[in-house]
Amino acid sequence: MEKQIEFLVKLRDASQMMAEAANEYLETFAPATGKEDKQTAAVQEITFATLRFEAQQGAKLGEYEIAYKSANLEDKWRPAYNILHNSNATIKDRYHGEGYQYSYWLYGEDRIYRQKLKPKP
Repeated sequence: MEKQIEFLVKLRDASQMMAEAANEYLETFAPATGKEDKQTAAVQEITFATLRFEAQQGAKLGEYEIAYKSANLEDKWRPAYNILHNSNATIKDRYHGEGYQYSYWLYGEDRIYRQKLKPKP
């Protein structure tokens, strides 16, 4: 059973790496200012939803959440972090795709941030 789980984890990680590589390649065809194109090429949100986030409250941001590397499994953390890192996701240019509940970004080391997206009118 352990070998089967290990195989499935490796298969999942390889698929995510292929999706990242395809997204990077697709971005070479997208216009440099095309923010919507980046969102269209987003991976499924489940990649981030499997992380453990801790609720936070800030004066400027309001409610948001942080996932710390130390509080998450490495095989779940690494793909999510790599996607955000490769996408240059920052607080000003957050990562999210069609149907996402949250936007995601990196700030500092070993932390992934997320904040609930506001519903479209």
